[in-house]
Amino acid sequence: MSSQKTAQTMKPATAAKKLGVYLEATPEEFQQGVVSRDELNALQADPPEWLRELRRTGPHPRPVIAARLAISISGLARGGVTEPLTTEQIEELREENPEWLQRERAIQADVQAEAERVREAKAAKRH
Repeated sequence: MSSQKTAQTMKPATAAKKLGVYLEATPEEFQQGVVSRDELNALQADPPEWLRELRRTGPHPRPVIAARLAISISGLARGGVTEPLTTEQIEELREENPEWLQRERAIQADVQAEAERVREAKAAKRH
């Protein structure tokens, strides 16, 4: 038996998710290959220009859009946002601040406040 460790690899979709980018917007060679743990770490440590540009301008996947709008991914769906958005489109949404976005931000703020209350209550019980 060989004691050499096999490199851990992941599908491009998994790597794109970990990098916070929309897979379909990545270069063809990224989409067609497999990504090792070392390659992923290298991409995170020193992102190539295509990755920096994607992170800067998009299109962005739903988790990134939701975070930039300060709402949940479910809130995006309730608001009718089902497609990836560019940074410019996200900024336009923020400026327009439609009623659904205001409502989802309020819901998210309530959820975060409740989570904080629960954390504080747990911390108080420990002491």
